[in-house]
Amino acid sequence: MENTLQDIKQTVVINAPIEKVWEQVSSAEAISAWFMPNDFKPEVGAEFHLQSPFGPSPCKVTEFNPPHSLSFIWDTEGWFLSFSLKDLGDKTEFTLIHGGWPQSDAIIGKANQKASDIRNHMAQGWAGIVQKLRTLLES
Repeated sequence: MENTLQDIKQTVVINAPIEKVWEQVSSAEAISAWFMPNDFKPEVGAEFHLQSPFGPSPCKVTEFNPPHSLSFIWDTEGWFLSFSLKDLGDKTEFTLIHGGWPQSDAIIGKANQKASDIRNHMAQGWAGIVQKLRTLLES
């Protein structure tokens, strides 16, 4: 029996203070600028939707700790996303974790593809998305 897939983890140091980075990752409008359209609500227990390429994905906020961390359940596959911010003075270390992956041969429903294929595709996507956030904040 195969093990579950590892979490996707992307970390980047952004040349911006933690407050500025937090503002860009903790509101619906700001998240839309670098990730996906959404109706995010900044409070634990709040339900919202991300507008993914496969249609609306239901989400629920599980952690909201300004300006250090934000986590939510994403879609119906058991996934979660976590944003962690570490104050480095005039810079911020931003870490994104996409976890909750099943076994590699499990089929992800909406995409109708193996989890390992979806994870590999999303790992590349997250690298680009995190760089987009960095570019947005440093411009």
